[in-house]
Amino acid sequence: MEKHTMTGILYGVGVGPGDPELITCKAVRIMRQSDILLIPAKTEQACISYGIARAACPELARKEKLCLPFPMSKDAGVIAAAHDAVCEKVKGLLTEGKQAAFLTLGDPCIYATYHYLHRRIREAGGRAEVINGVPSFCAAAGVLGISLGEGGEQIHIIPASYEIEDSLALPGTKIYMKSGKKLEQLKEFLQKSGRKEKLEVYSVENCGMIGEKITRGIEGLSSASGYLTTVIVKEKGEA
Repeated sequence: MEKHTMTGILYGVGVGPGDPELITCKAVRIMRQSDILLIPAKTEQACISYGIARAACPELARKEKLCLPFPMSKDAGVIAAAHDAVCEKVKGLLTEGKQAAFLTLGDPCIYATYHYLHRRIREAGGRAEVINGVPSFCAAAGVLGISLGEGGEQIHIIPASYEIEDSLALPGTKIYMKSGKKLEQLKEFLQKSGRKEKLEVYSVENCGMIGEKITRGIEGLSSASGYLTTVIVKEKGEA
């Protein structure tokens, strides 16, 4: 496919953490004017980001959609094949001159599948832009009524689905994203750290959504929490 044939544009649209009222005005405008919505799931019903977007803009239910499932795998070959297939489909839409909005939870620049597609489209000569959204950890801090960083306090964002042992040695605030499957392990690390009395530990599950749950303290961490759980660990009095 020739680079100059893609006359459409791809938008990576962040719909925020869960509360439809946290979707930006720009995101609403882009979704409304787009020709097609790209849904990162097998079905519309299975896509959390689409559910949030539709709650903010009910008229999106009438818009053309394309479901683009991505495998939940750490196998590089499986992931690469899926990205190749999705990219070819999106290139086809852009070649037709369509404006496509890829809906993503939170912000497209933070651990989002969207950026794999964004880079490939740009490398192929296509147009792709990011529409930022409210990150889940910012919304979680707001719900908790806490500050993530003050003065010279550092902030560390950590994908909890990977290795987390060494992260506890980091100074300042630690934010563990999508930590549901690692909560028991994280709880154990915190309990054995020898610093329990010096830490403030919070978790917010399904922030801004139905079933939102807030816990405070190490003991509140539970493996029963879902995938969309953000854990915030702060140093007492560090700021």
